[in-house]
Amino acid sequence: MTINTKVTASLDWLSDTSVFAVNRVPAHSDHVYFETLEQAKVKKDMPWRQSLNGKWKFHYAQNPAARPAEFYDSAYDCSRWDSISVPAHMQLEGYGTPQYVNTMYPWDGIHDIRPPQVPMEDNAVGSYVKHFTVPKHMENMPLYISFQGVESAFYVWLNGQFVGYSEDSFTPAAFDLTAYLQPGENKLAVEVYQRSTGSWLEDQDFWRFSGIFRDVYLYTTPELHVFDLSVQARLDDTYSKGSLKAAMLFQETIPAGAKLTGSLYDKHGSLVQEAEGLFQDKTAVVAFDVDTPQLWSAENPNLYSLYLQVFNEEGQLVEVIPQTVGFRRFEMIDKVMCLNGKRVVFKGVNRHEFNARSGRVVTEEDMLWDIKAMKQHNINAVRTSHYPNQTRWYELCDEYGLYVIDEMNLESHGSWQKLGQVEPSWNVPGNLPEWQDIVMDRAVSMLERDKNHPSILIWSCGNESYAGEVIVNVANYFREKDPSRLVHYEGVFHAREYDEASDMESRMYAKVDDIIEYLENDPEKPFISCEYSHAMNNSLGGMYKYTDLENAYPMYQGGFIWDYMDQALLKKNRYGQEFLAYGGDFHDRPSDYIFCTNGIVFADRKLSPKMQEVKYLYQNIKLDIDDKKIVVRNENLFADTSAYELVLTVRREGESCYEQSMEQSVPAGQQAEYEIGIPASVLAEPGTYTIDAGMRLREAALWADAGYEIAFGQYAWESKAETPKATGKLRVVEGDVNIGVHGDDFSVQFSKAAGSLTSLCYDGEELIETPPHPTFWRASTDNDNGYQQSYTAGVWLAASVARKCTDVALDIGTEQVDVTFSYTFSIAEKLQVQTIYSVFPDGAIRVKAVYQGAEDLPDLPTFALTFRTSAAYSNLEWFAQGPEENYADRNKGARLCRFQNTVETNGTAYVRPQESGTRTGVRWLKLTDVKGSGIELHSDDKPITCNASPHTAWEIEQANHAYELPPVHYTVLTVSGKQMGVGGDDSWGAPVHPEHTLTSDGDHSFTFTIKRA
Repeated sequence: MTINTKVTASLDWLSDTSVFAVNRVPAHSDHVYFETLEQAKVKKDMPWRQSLNGKWKFHYAQNPAARPAEFYDSAYDCSRWDSISVPAHMQLEGYGTPQYVNTMYPWDGIHDIRPPQVPMEDNAVGSYVKHFTVPKHMENMPLYISFQGVESAFYVWLNGQFVGYSEDSFTPAAFDLTAYLQPGENKLAVEVYQRSTGSWLEDQDFWRFSGIFRDVYLYTTPELHVFDLSVQARLDDTYSKGSLKAAMLFQETIPAGAKLTGSLYDKHGSLVQEAEGLFQDKTAVVAFDVDTPQLWSAENPNLYSLYLQVFNEEGQLVEVIPQTVGFRRFEMIDKVMCLNGKRVVFKGVNRHEFNARSGRVVTEEDMLWDIKAMKQHNINAVRTSHYPNQTRWYELCDEYGLYVIDEMNLESHGSWQKLGQVEPSWNVPGNLPEWQDIVMDRAVSMLERDKNHPSILIWSCGNESYAGEVIVNVANYFREKDPSRLVHYEGVFHAREYDEASDMESRMYAKVDDIIEYLENDPEKPFISCEYSHAMNNSLGGMYKYTDLENAYPMYQGGFIWDYMDQALLKKNRYGQEFLAYGGDFHDRPSDYIFCTNGIVFADRKLSPKMQEVKYLYQNIKLDIDDKKIVVRNENLFADTSAYELVLTVRREGESCYEQSMEQSVPAGQQAEYEIGIPASVLAEPGTYTIDAGMRLREAALWADAGYEIAFGQYAWESKAETPKATGKLRVVEGDVNIGVHGDDFSVQFSKAAGSLTSLCYDGEELIETPPHPTFWRASTDNDNGYQQSYTAGVWLAASVARKCTDVALDIGTEQVDVTFSYTFSIAEKLQVQTIYSVFPDGAIRVKAVYQGAEDLPDLPTFALTFRTSAAYSNLEWFAQGPEENYADRNKGARLCRFQNTVETNGTAYVRPQESGTRTGVRWLKLTDVKGSGIELHSDDKPITCNASPHTAWEIEQANHAYELPPVHYTVLTVSGKQMGVGGDDSWGAPVHPEHTLTSDGDHSFTFTIKRA
């Protein structure tokens, strides 16, 4: 490349679409290189690379007018400046304010500007200075600097001389420093601007930061250096013969007499083949033909190691390049996307790079945690929403096995969609020729860096930028440059005249019925949901409806959950307590508030209960069980099931009573049936039985330890016995106000005035703090708020707070005493609820709640009874669907099991408090204090739904953060026959599916029994 050392830096570039790279080294592959073969095989840090991460001198200015304009000058003294960490976001180092917005631009309502204008009076500037000395082993060699990520535009000077300028926050920018070096200490100066023309193209749904947020390093190159490497591993039509071509572009013309060799090793380290390279000018090629190569897939991520050795004309080894290679073929066959000849289904997630403390500054440790979590939960694909990730992420996807949609850094959402309506009158880039080059540069930078990663199957032209000729040209560039991959772009859904921009039909948050309609009307392209199941806090209900499509329609090829991790930042409240903050918590305005918390993983890298559902629905191995057999369905494309042990466990009332390991090996795409032979003695006693079948790793894998369960299935049944009648006598006292029922070591009191049960004492211990009452409301979830449930169904909140007891009936029988309370409600004259308490001589109380509906009312969020006990009763033991919380539309991944927790830990720490901690399919729930005293709740004819919380629904409803909840004084128990589902098709209007709702005009009832623990 030619460097223009005479160019003068200009602030005009910040708003000039034609200037986005000045003196920047052209984009190239991300390969590493070493001096010796031994170094290359170890593949640790490059000796020819010197990190500049660490502390830099730093000055922050609110706008360019306040910046120290001449700070780059060698004589300018920066010694008294603050220090800042690199990599880091300025806003998380105490400079400026983090701001979260989703679709609108961050200056909306503040600056009246249109593209490509930049609000210069509100454009934060970070001035960075780093002094360095060239390492001894890199002296007298070319010296370059690489910035792996800087947001959003920056200028570079060395020793007072201007070096270059770059935009595009998420791809590397490298500059040649050689001409500007001086002996001894060198002064590197970098000026970073938060906003530039690039900001119009970086309107992703994320926190708005700025600064040097990825690695910075110096590097040098040897006398003969491979500048760019393109590794093309191809398969023939039988997928049994491979060809490998390593095409190289050298930095300089290759001298006569130079030599290039290539050695290919398999995953075991055995030499497969060697070859010599062919040279021409600055290019070289090494080629191999490989018979029956081990193919790469997410199931079997087989990688070969290629070592390219460059020798100079004297025969001296000057450079060794280690490069991983994966043989795989991704193509469209009969309108279906296929990998190595097999239809692929993406069981994916969208992933932002994120860390709760450092924002988009993520470490290798973070990445390893993420990829192991994905593999452990059957996730096989990731979309890099909505920008290229760090190189290390792609290396891990190659190694661990994940399919990748690599998405270029483009989103201009605020330029064409306002308040949810499509209005593209000033959309960029659209058909505007002045935006073509700056957009294409982002595509080139991504493809050239990432092209050698087998995990990348699809290039994406960006996200939510409407459509137009600019994006069509990008799509065609991807196809022409790399025919081995397909091209994705969802935005053509809004502008079908640009349909050619995408090789597949991709939609966001399409309803299942709409997807089916597309698939059943002779579609031209396969369908993927590039975003679906919006996992905003307590969500992901109804996800099974999407995964059910996988086997029903060959052209439905899966989707990518939105999204992987909450984007919440750790912050301290006024009392110094750390909490996870969301949009608006930093007084950032405008803001989209809670909308940044949509993860199946919390921002502090803890699994959310939603992962239980994801893991089950994404299982490639299905286990169908009854009491006679297990059918193992292996839906893998390539891997058999021999890596797993099939373990069968029989449990009675949740306690293991029989376990058996079964030999099995089911080829990919097939199924096998295995008989179950459980000894009759195991099933002799009455009770609730379950058969659990689990596929467990026989040996440790990269992503999990031996014994890890990757798939499960369950069968449950009841073996009933006659319940003996309670014995003893009851003494009934009907007073003027109260009805007392007394037995051996217990007493029960009902109040005609309060209209409820007011006291339950076992062994002298009072268990009722506030009387049970019918409730129809739950603490609103974010999905509830999204379809305005408080507005459409708020009458049920009123009905839950106030009711009128119209009748109290006492019926004294020979074996039980019944007390019935009848209630009416102001919201509808015909609406009635009855609660019948039946007290038995052993102290058990059967509770039946009956709802008689009325017309013209909205659906009920729930129909339940709720009451409070002392917070001293805080230990929980369940026999229910679990172990994680689950709901009517999110319980496929739950299993009937016995588990323990506490009232404090039962709920889920969603970033905004809301309904959480509920379990469906409850057979019994035990609540006790430290002495083991307390109560048990048992289902009667049908399983019940229960929740135990330190707070009432109303207290939770009022809190926007956990620290706003009041001190704990009670344990709140809520029992229902059914609660509505949580929904999740989207979080801005999609209702819960009808089968998971409660109609208001029907009748509902449930029964449970309270017993002493």
